[in-house]
Amino acid sequence: MGNKSSTASTSNKEAISLPIDTIFKLPSPLPSWPSGGDFASGEIDLGGLQVRQVSSFNKVWATYGGGPDNLGATVFEPSDVPDGFSMFGCYAQPNNQPLFGWVLVGKDDSGNSLKKPTDYTLVWTSESLKISQNTQAYFWLPTPPDGYAAVGLVITTSSDKPSLEKIRCVHADFSDECETDNMIWTQATVESDIGVNIYGLRPKNRGIQAQALSVGTFTVQDNDSSSLSLSCLKNNNFPSSSMPNLKQVEALFEAYSPFIYFHPKEIYLPSSVNWYFNNGALLYTKGEESNPVPIEPNGTNLPQGSSNDETYWLDLPVDENAKEKVKKGNLTNSEVYLHVKPMFGSTFTDIAIWIFYPFNGHTTAKLGLVDISLGHIGEHVGDWEHLTLRISNFDGVLYKVYFAEHSAGTWIDTSMVEFHSGNKIVAYSSLNGHPFYSKPGLVLQGSDDIGLRNDTAKSDVFMDTGAGFSIVAADNLVPAVVEPPWLNYNQEWGPKIVTKVGDEVKRVENLLSGDFKSAFEKVVNLLPNEVYEVKGPLGPKMKSSWNDDEK
Repeated sequence: MGNKSSTASTSNKEAISLPIDTIFKLPSPLPSWPSGGDFASGEIDLGGLQVRQVSSFNKVWATYGGGPDNLGATVFEPSDVPDGFSMFGCYAQPNNQPLFGWVLVGKDDSGNSLKKPTDYTLVWTSESLKISQNTQAYFWLPTPPDGYAAVGLVITTSSDKPSLEKIRCVHADFSDECETDNMIWTQATVESDIGVNIYGLRPKNRGIQAQALSVGTFTVQDNDSSSLSLSCLKNNNFPSSSMPNLKQVEALFEAYSPFIYFHPKEIYLPSSVNWYFNNGALLYTKGEESNPVPIEPNGTNLPQGSSNDETYWLDLPVDENAKEKVKKGNLTNSEVYLHVKPMFGSTFTDIAIWIFYPFNGHTTAKLGLVDISLGHIGEHVGDWEHLTLRISNFDGVLYKVYFAEHSAGTWIDTSMVEFHSGNKIVAYSSLNGHPFYSKPGLVLQGSDDIGLRNDTAKSDVFMDTGAGFSIVAADNLVPAVVEPPWLNYNQEWGPKIVTKVGDEVKRVENLLSGDFKSAFEKVVNLLPNEVYEVKGPLGPKMKSSWNDDEK
């Protein structure tokens, strides 16, 4: 990746070094991936349209205010475009993080997959805005020929229209619907009513069967929330041989496998599923509650395949001593379970890393300077948590990491995560509830110092996920993966009723008075819906993210 141009300083923020002035590189060089297929070959065939990922850029325009952290954003165009390939559009990124991104460039192999635009429309200019910028910018939307679609913008520093040779539009057969993604920049000043936002673009249809792929370009949106008519690309050669094979997946995970820190006060640690079964976990059947049965190793006697009809559920051992032992997990014998899936039309591989905890601990509320344990609220048997690595099939580079946090989560760019031992990313498991975060400290679900605590910290208790993992499911992987029986147990991993939440809330509320009581009422409204549900938690394959993109 390169940043080849420089401009005169026009503001204090530009004068001081910004994060984007640093080009991000992984801490360690990438290994040579095992051979096989087209994975990491640098080029992917979409079925008559060849695409490459370019991460070398020339700076076109920069603004030094607005956007994330009020540090502005920078727009680049790809440089070092290979011979025979053409630009689809420019790349933009906030200034608050190191330069780390890509755009696709394309080559016509079918004779009609690409065409020059017939004209350009000026969709936005910064020339009248009182903002700190290195130069004036002009944003141009290509006018595609009939039957073709534009997938990116051209940005210039002159009011003259760009050359028609500058960019290519794609045949409609190679286009798909897209939507706005992350906020890149928003106008920071109020002197003008010509408000504008810059957003990244992503396919609207995302999942393991979706053919749409991101181009790496962006769009502009004005005050009335209307966006430009830009498309994403579509892989007509799907499923693609660009997906990694089994040996390549193993090598990828060994390179990037997360290093997970647990809170120093954590007592409910992970275990392997088989350890849980072998240490007394029981299978219950509706109508036969008094006669639970032990679970066979690997779950061979678990019901298979049907949707959840609430007929079966798992629970801890009946014996109290055995129950307390199992609740605490067994980190020594734990392992993580990998689900490998194609994303963005097989141009990326997602490795979802599932971690099993026999028990999820209670929730703690923060009421200003006072912390209140919520008794049994939040406790449940059978806790599944996950992280996801998003890896480019062009070169094997890790571009994003998803940290699952309760019923949602956050995608973090690789340039913004912590590393341990080379390119292994670091994750922090929150005390008791086990959602994952990219940094240590307190994350408060709430506001004004009132909410539910999520506490993370470094400690001597940690898990190197690369030391024990199993690939339990994969789409289009060669050779095929045999799924363990427990993965296709689609019923509940915990009893239907863990605690009477209403009684617990009332008990805590009766202990409080005045401002503490009103603050506690705010906290109760923050409790996730699953706390109030009588159903036990479901396994990984029943999560919406199993076949879809992470939300």
